[in-house]
Amino acid sequence: MGISDVIAGFINETLREDGTAELQRSELANRFNCVPSQINYVISTRFSPERGYIVESRRGGGGYIRIRRVRMDPKQLVMHTVNAIGDAVDANTATALISNLLAGGAVSEQEARLMLAATGGAALRPVEPVQRDTVRAAILKQMLVNTL
Repeated sequence: MGISDVIAGFINETLREDGTAELQRSELANRFNCVPSQINYVISTRFSPERGYIVESRRGGGGYIRIRRVRMDPKQLVMHTVNAIGDAVDANTATALISNLLAGGAVSEQEARLMLAATGGAALRPVEPVQRDTVRAAILKQMLVNTL
């Protein structure tokens, strides 16, 4: 397990019952004996809006990072996701969005597996590489709208 996994695990454990955590970047860096940019990396990759989080940050003395887990009912989560996709979505972002939908109870495990298969590299191989993200977004949006 890498340092990023350890830091992400700690932050997840720190999230209170209400889904919020307020942390100091320098304290985390000292705790895990890493540079503050490592903390920034973990937060930007593991606690992104695609994964269902809102991150607020204030730098400088007394600065903080506030992480909030967004809680929505399943229909709201699906519509939020459809709107977040935009005109194009890369494979990693699509996977994160689908994982968030599964975690939020908006789609079943079987639906999530089907979405991953339909938007994955094997299914989109016949599509020209420059068009794959656009086609992936269209497929994912249609699948989500049809779950409502």
